[in-house]
Amino acid sequence: MNCVLFKQRPDQTVFKAGLCAEMSSMTAPLYDPMKHAELLASYCLDAGAGQRIQVTATTLALPLVEALHRALLIRGARPVLRLEYPGQQGDFYRHASAELLDSLHTGDLADMEYTDATLRILTPQDAVQGSDPERRARHTRTLSPVAQLRSQRRWCVTLSPTEAGARAAGMTLAEYQDFVARAMFLDLPDPTAGWAAVRERQATLIERLSRADMVQIVGPETDLTLRVGGRVWANSDGKRNMPSGEVFTGPIETSAEGHIYYGLPTSVGGQAVSGIRLEFRAGRVVSASAEVGQDVLLASLETDAGARFLGELGIGTNYGIQTPSRNILFDEKIGGTVHLALGRSYPETGGLNLSALHWDMICDLRGGGTLSLDGEVFQAGGVFVG
Repeated sequence: MNCVLFKQRPDQTVFKAGLCAEMSSMTAPLYDPMKHAELLASYCLDAGAGQRIQVTATTLALPLVEALHRALLIRGARPVLRLEYPGQQGDFYRHASAELLDSLHTGDLADMEYTDATLRILTPQDAVQGSDPERRARHTRTLSPVAQLRSQRRWCVTLSPTEAGARAAGMTLAEYQDFVARAMFLDLPDPTAGWAAVRERQATLIERLSRADMVQIVGPETDLTLRVGGRVWANSDGKRNMPSGEVFTGPIETSAEGHIYYGLPTSVGGQAVSGIRLEFRAGRVVSASAEVGQDVLLASLETDAGARFLGELGIGTNYGIQTPSRNILFDEKIGGTVHLALGRSYPETGGLNLSALHWDMICDLRGGGTLSLDGEVFQAGGVFVG
């Protein structure tokens, strides 16, 4: 049985992400839904009395949902649970009528208007089979007003480990649970202190990035330039993504020029896509292909007018996550990678792109790529310079 070695602690000490079976049998499991729930309620959501907090998950996350419900109630918040059965979204895309796909009920919009914060708990499942990418894209477009409202409120995305997630990552469930726990600092006595240390380290990167205008990404099949001058860099310290470890901004919408290859696999709507190649002119995708899932890629690009423009440039800083787990919440944080999202910008970065789509794609620079700021190398081979 393989054990994955990587760095995760704020002090960058080395330890094992997945314990071998022999070691696991002698130690208590690291993943504790109650500790996870407490971190979410107190640190990520900052739940307070009277706040209406919407929690969305499948029943695969029931232990975490139960613990989170109690943690929110203890703080006087009003939890609203939205539970789905595994595969519910796939059933919707397959069987929903045209009216359901293309029209937004006023209740859906009103529900978000009266929500103070949202939490989405990912529960990795096996790839959706038989879903029409065009139908998924249509419904994503329909939900755009709800997505816009949600982005204006406090929000967080986290993950509850599942058997399917473990299979995708090439781990046993016990190894995957330990991987998730360590990535979230749940194995530390005070996880919040660990995320405070991450925030401090990333602030030093932002100080340099905030003085840059032209960004160039060079790597395998990649030579892309874009501008970020005047935009705000956000410090992702676990408040909105748990786990986290990235800094990101919204690039100037018409600035992307060149081509890029995304070597790490990704997914959208539960459908796997990998080997993506995009070409940009004046900020817009003018050519696109994928080695796997090309129909999904092309359908997503037709979601709306903003789907062909970039809404985010992110730089992964979490050198504790080095092995891809085929889950974007973790993989986009890998230290030594950059990710660019097609579609919706985050308003706090100054980004202006509007879209129902927000799809992060990961470019791995650890094999010899560079990230340069105004002609000066900022990262080489996945390591920050200076």
